[in-house]
Amino acid sequence: MSETTLEVYSDYVCPFCYLGRVALDRYQEEREEPLELEWHPFDLRGRERGPDGEIDAAADDGKDEEYYEQARQNVRKLQDRYDAEMAQELRKDVDSWNTQQASLYVRETHPESWRAFDEALLDALWKDGRDIGDPDVIVDVAADVGLDPEEIREAVADEEWHDRLAAAFEESKRAGVTGVPTWVYDEYAASGAVPPEHLERLVEGA
Repeated sequence: MSETTLEVYSDYVCPFCYLGRVALDRYQEEREEPLELEWHPFDLRGRERGPDGEIDAAADDGKDEEYYEQARQNVRKLQDRYDAEMAQELRKDVDSWNTQQASLYVRETHPESWRAFDEALLDALWKDGRDIGDPDVIVDVAADVGLDPEEIREAVADEEWHDRLAAAFEESKRAGVTGVPTWVYDEYAASGAVPPEHLERLVEGA
């Protein structure tokens, strides 16, 4: 049986990335052939990082309260459309660097476990309302999907993997990605939490 690869650029703290994955699940439920997902990290809050790499809560991200209210409305609409379970519409207090570093490590060293870990991280934030930037939460999630929690804790603290993640963020910029989720199949791309039928057209040209 053949396998198709769909690429996605995303960040765990993006609610539309979560909703896009719900749409992807709906599409995959109707698809006969398996679909491989190739994830690329993206630092959604990168503009808010100070010189030390930490999120600066006072940094101007160029988005006012009107923008966030519109985002909340859009999340609610898609939540209803996809019948998605969500604990909140937005989370501006979570820094996903540790999360993405752990995910990158698992993708590269335990690829057979990455999809389960990835989905569990999304669920932990958007369904359960947990702070997935907290290393303790990350290792709990890792243990739940059968990964060695201490191995994942070490990966989160590892400078080499920190540098690898930073390089991956730069690769996403060089690829021209400016927002997430961005879906790529062959030479075609789609942006946003697009519906299952849109993903079907992207992949199958229907």
